[in-house]
Amino acid sequence: MENLWSPWRYDYIASVGATPIACPFCVDTDTRHDAARLIVHRGRHNFIILNLYPYTLGHFMVVPYLHTSRFDSAPPEQTAEMMVLVQRGMSALRRLYRPEGFNVGMNLGHCAGAGVREHFHMHVVPRWIGDANFMTITGETRVLSEELSVTYRRLVEVF
Repeated sequence: MENLWSPWRYDYIASVGATPIACPFCVDTDTRHDAARLIVHRGRHNFIILNLYPYTLGHFMVVPYLHTSRFDSAPPEQTAEMMVLVQRGMSALRRLYRPEGFNVGMNLGHCAGAGVREHFHMHVVPRWIGDANFMTITGETRVLSEELSVTYRRLVEVF
């Protein structure tokens, strides 16, 4: 193989270092655009959204509607629902993709690796043995076996 094309990654590469215009996690209550935004499910205090630049197939995030960087001062009902949505999302991924494990967590603050520092969120990354192949390790590129639109449709059907 001489070339491996991943043009969908260009938007991410071009955005690195750019000043964001608005918080990507602040969404309104209009659900008509949820598919375009990749919002899989809406709860009372949080929503589930697919990661636009996923580490693996099915990588999603649970994001509070409340715009804050401070997990430690978030309302208890918000953090409780966040954990329930993590559980529901993991169950959906187990049913659809049969992952062998998960990484679940938050990067809070710039030094901790937060890409969106001003609006905390929880990542849920399904994992399989051998999913970190040579493309990720040496080429800094991830190869996904399914388009985000297909992953979105499949998860919405489960929820």
